[in-house]
Amino acid sequence: MVRHDAFDATREAYDAAAPTYAELFRDSLRDSPLDRAILSAFAEAVRASGDGQVADLGCGPGHVTAHLVELGLAAFGVDASPVMIELARRAHPGLRFDVGSMAALDVADGVLTGALSRWSIIHTPPPQLPAILAEFHRVLASGGHLLVGFSATDDPSQLTQVFDHAVVPAYRWSPDHLSAMLGESGLAEVARMVRRPQPTDRRQFQEVQLLARKA
Repeated sequence: MVRHDAFDATREAYDAAAPTYAELFRDSLRDSPLDRAILSAFAEAVRASGDGQVADLGCGPGHVTAHLVELGLAAFGVDASPVMIELARRAHPGLRFDVGSMAALDVADGVLTGALSRWSIIHTPPPQLPAILAEFHRVLASGGHLLVGFSATDDPSQLTQVFDHAVVPAYRWSPDHLSAMLGESGLAEVARMVRRPQPTDRRQFQEVQLLARKA
């Protein structure tokens, strides 16, 4: 029987959407000062914890990976979509981009000083997320930092909420619940940034970015 789960569906959907996605988001950081600010804080925290590689997990077309390099990090990108990786390699030929799964990274234990998961966990079914967070913990060095971004639930009592994402169905998370899950995985929250929706935003969701550190 052919295996076709959420991972396969997400990969195939992003393969199909990759050219449009790359066109829409390649300059997205230019008009997002808060995103640039949290990425700068992440980069500073990573540099303070030591030299080493940083993985942009779910890197898409590579624009954020390139920004991390501009911030002085030895960053490389990983994405499940081969088409996304091909676009990233074309746009940023001097950088490293690998096809891979966040659930089974081709990275040795404890070698990364930083990992970025920018809206890349949102398509993970809730029962599978603890394994992803455990993988993040595995690849980070002691003192390494993780920055994870996601859309937040409206009601704190709702741990997760599914929504109709433009590419493939996705999940919103309670920030406190996700922070607790990080803690259970050995990643302690250091700080969080909450961006409230603007009237012009298509979706009226809060956006949250959690910065966590491996003990």
